[in-house]
Amino acid sequence: MPRSERPAWMEKPSTPGLVAKGAVLLGVTLLVIYPFVGVLGTSLSDEVQIARSGGFVLLPTNPTFDAYRAIFDGGTVTRALLISVVVTAIGTLASVCATIGMAYGLSRREVTGSRIILMVALFTMLFNPGIIANFLLVKELGLLNTFGALVLPSLVSAFNLVVLRSFFMGLPGELLESARMDGAGDLRILVRIVLPLSKAVLAVVSLFYAVAYWNAFFNALLYLDDTEKWPLPLILRSFVLQGRTLESIASSEAPAPVQAIQMAVLVVAIVPILLVYPFLQRYFTKGVLTGAIKG
Repeated sequence: MPRSERPAWMEKPSTPGLVAKGAVLLGVTLLVIYPFVGVLGTSLSDEVQIARSGGFVLLPTNPTFDAYRAIFDGGTVTRALLISVVVTAIGTLASVCATIGMAYGLSRREVTGSRIILMVALFTMLFNPGIIANFLLVKELGLLNTFGALVLPSLVSAFNLVVLRSFFMGLPGELLESARMDGAGDLRILVRIVLPLSKAVLAVVSLFYAVAYWNAFFNALLYLDDTEKWPLPLILRSFVLQGRTLESIASSEAPAPVQAIQMAVLVVAIVPILLVYPFLQRYFTKGVLTGAIKG
């Protein structure tokens, strides 16, 4: 094909185009980073600088960790952080295992009633039974004021189920049939063949579940009466959004500024996900596109 007839996407972008794209990307990056830097800076500032800056500090002149000492010395945030970590780890593992089993079964056309079960799962994406129905169900199951209420009501996501099922259906059928002819059962095929080929999409689904469990506060708000069982997002909501003061902080002799403590709690809630995401980021685009296109 002559050079003049090459498609537009095969042509090298001009220098002004590269500069413009770089400027736009830099501007978007700064807009995203700006609030995070402000939150971190405010959490490290003293009362004088926060008052001088109107409650939002980008670069603290005299950084101090008083706000972090205040929230961790009391024990409330530490306990909530531990609860969130455990619930996120157990919930993500349980959800991924349940989604894998359900998606693999629904991806096999020889399974009787698989299409009906799939339609029932997809129905939940369009119609929600409502808060009252969910609360009554959790109550009848005896899950009120237990950590199970934070995991079981949202154990399987229909969206993640569809993504994983689509990926499983896109795997070569000849590969699975050859393993079956060699005497492998469904469980062995799933563990030895399907899962090793699904690392990218499994990483994405695991990230989706982990972020959902880590940020979830509504289930805890509905089903947990004991404040000592509250996860970190509910503590964050109560203290930052509703302006409630933690008893352990209020009783301290020299509490840090309220704005600094609020931002410190916010930093503690954000950092764990920021630490996990870089390890899964390389699988993100590949897993989402593969799971969405195949099948």
